[in-house]
Amino acid sequence: MSLLKRPEIARQLDAKDPLGHFRTRFHIPRHADGEAVYLCGNSLGLQPVTAGPLVEEALEDWRRLAVRAHFEARHAWMPYHELATARMAKLVGALPLEVVCMNSLTVNLHLMMVSFYRPTPARHRILMEAAAFPSDRYAVESQLRFHGYDPREALVLAAPRPGETSLRIEDLLGLMQRHADTLALVLLPGVQYYTGEVYDMDRIARTARHLGICVGLDLAHAVGNVPLQLHEWEIDFAVWCTYKYLNAGPGAVAGCFVHERYARDAERPRFAGWWGHDKATRFQMGPTFAPIVGAEGWQLSNPPILSFAPLLASLEIFAEAGMDALRSKSLQLSGYLEMLLKDALGEQVEILTPLAPSQRGCQLSVRLHGGATRGRNLFRQLEGRGIVCDWREPDVIRIAPVPLYNRFTDVHTFVATVAQLLRG
Repeated sequence: MSLLKRPEIARQLDAKDPLGHFRTRFHIPRHADGEAVYLCGNSLGLQPVTAGPLVEEALEDWRRLAVRAHFEARHAWMPYHELATARMAKLVGALPLEVVCMNSLTVNLHLMMVSFYRPTPARHRILMEAAAFPSDRYAVESQLRFHGYDPREALVLAAPRPGETSLRIEDLLGLMQRHADTLALVLLPGVQYYTGEVYDMDRIARTARHLGICVGLDLAHAVGNVPLQLHEWEIDFAVWCTYKYLNAGPGAVAGCFVHERYARDAERPRFAGWWGHDKATRFQMGPTFAPIVGAEGWQLSNPPILSFAPLLASLEIFAEAGMDALRSKSLQLSGYLEMLLKDALGEQVEILTPLAPSQRGCQLSVRLHGGATRGRNLFRQLEGRGIVCDWREPDVIRIAPVPLYNRFTDVHTFVATVAQLLRG
C-alpha cells in the first residue's frame, strides 16, 4: 500500500515523539477554522509563547523605572545581552567569550571582514559560492571595491558541476587549493539557503588552516538547524541571524563568533564602538579604545532590549530540548518527507537537496516538473489551503519541517495536499 495512504503512520510517530510537547510552546498561525500547516521556519520561525511576556516585562520596566531600568529592571538592561551568551555559545559549539549577540547579520559580516579580510597585492581574493545569498555577495563585493579591487578578478566562485544542484566537497576543496596563493578569505554558508545542502564545515576549516587562508561562515540557515562545533573546528569567525530556526522574530538581534585565539588581539583592525570598550573603564568616558576580551570587543552599541527579549524565550526552549534530540527528530521528519514525496509524486518532482542525511538539515528544496508557472501555481494553491512554505525564484519550493513545532502529520498533510492538487 502507498505510504501516503497510511496517515496513521504519521499519527503514530507523533504519539511517540519525545519532543512533541514543545509545539505548545509556540503560537501556531490559524487558517479558516484550524491551525495552518507551517513549514517555513527556514524563513521566519514561529513566536514562542513566552516571547510576549518578556517584551512586556521590558516595556513595564521602562514605564516604571525609566533610565534606572538599566540597572534595576527585572532583567537589567546594562548586561542584558549577556543573558543569551552561555546558551548561544552551547548552541554553536563555542566558548562563552567567543560569542556575542549584536546588530544584524550583514552588519556583523561587514564588521568581521574589517578585521579578518586583510588583503595584500598577492593575496586579496575571496572565495565564495556562485549562488551565495545576495546580501553576502553584495557585502563581499563592496568590501573588495572598498579595498580597491575589482570583484570580476578578485572573486573566486564555487559552483556545482553542470547538471548538478549541490556543490561537491572535493570540488570546493580543490578550488581552495588551486587558488591558495591568491586567497585572503574563504566565506561560505553552513547550510546553503536555496538547496538546503549542509557543507562540511570541519573539512573546509582544516583545509583553509593548512593553506593559511582565513575562513568565515554565514550560519543563517545552520544555527538551530544542524549541530555546530565552531571552537573545535577553529573557524576564524562566523555570523548568523536569529529569526529563522532560532525563532527570535523579524529583525531580531543577530549573533557573532570570533575564535578564542583572537580574544586578546587588541591590535587587529576593527570598527570600534563604546559598547565594545572594557567594561571596567567604559564609564570613565576616555578617548582611547580598550576592547573587551573576546567577541564582545566587537560590539558597537548597547543591545536593543525590545528585539532581544524574544531571543531569550527561544534559547530557553532550545536549552530544554537539546540540539542532539532536535537533530534526531529533524532527520526523521526530512526522511519522512522525502519518502512521501517519492511515493506520492515520483517523477513529478525533483529534490534539489542532497539525499544523504548528513548533507541536509530541516529543509528540502523541490522543483516541480512542468515549468516555473506550474510550480508557482501550486505554491499559491497551497497558500489557499493554509499550508505555508516558501517560494524561491525561479522555480523552487522550500519545505522546512522544524522539529521544535512541526509534526509528522504536518508533513503528511503537505504531501497529501500537493498530490490532490496535482491530480486536479
